[in-house]
Amino acid sequence: MIFVRYESLKQYLRLYPVNSAIIAANLVMFIIMLLNGDPTRNDTLLKYGALTSLPGYDQNWRFVTALFLHAGLAHLAMNLFAIFVFAAPLERLFGHAKYAFFYLISGVLGNVFAAAFSGPEWIAVGASTSIYALYGAYFFIAIFQRYALDQGSRSTIIGILVIGLVMSFIIPGIGYLAHIGGLLAGFVLYGLMGSRFLNR
Repeated sequence: MIFVRYESLKQYLRLYPVNSAIIAANLVMFIIMLLNGDPTRNDTLLKYGALTSLPGYDQNWRFVTALFLHAGLAHLAMNLFAIFVFAAPLERLFGHAKYAFFYLISGVLGNVFAAAFSGPEWIAVGASTSIYALYGAYFFIAIFQRYALDQGSRSTIIGILVIGLVMSFIIPGIGYLAHIGGLLAGFVLYGLMGSRFLNR
């Protein structure tokens, strides 16, 4: 099972520096919002870079900054747990620089997808767009490179995707379009830049 983390904190920081930096960036941004407002309020989220359709907030940099903002502690904790557990094997597979590229670009593409198909007056934040891109990469591996994942890891990914997507539509306030966009972006981007690593 590749999703069980055995590393000590020191080992994790050494083996997965990009993932550690991503976790730290999310924590720092949450603390900044907490010290200067309420992370559950739209005005605070908009001030620090939420993605939205509201007039006056159409800056392109929000496609990136929204990936590092979270609307509350539970939202943050859930996403950081997913990054900590599921992203680490991909950083090892890609290498640090290519993993950073994959995480950011697939997240941005997922947010672009969400923005293109969302209705009026919506606000979106969260690392889950990039997290679903990670799941998209694993889904590609589970389908086309089955030899690279043990049965437990394949079952875990399929289970997470099924439950996660169902919950995305059932629970109010979850950005299901960002989840779908991230999943598609990760699946395609891994197919373009990542699959060759397992074919050597």
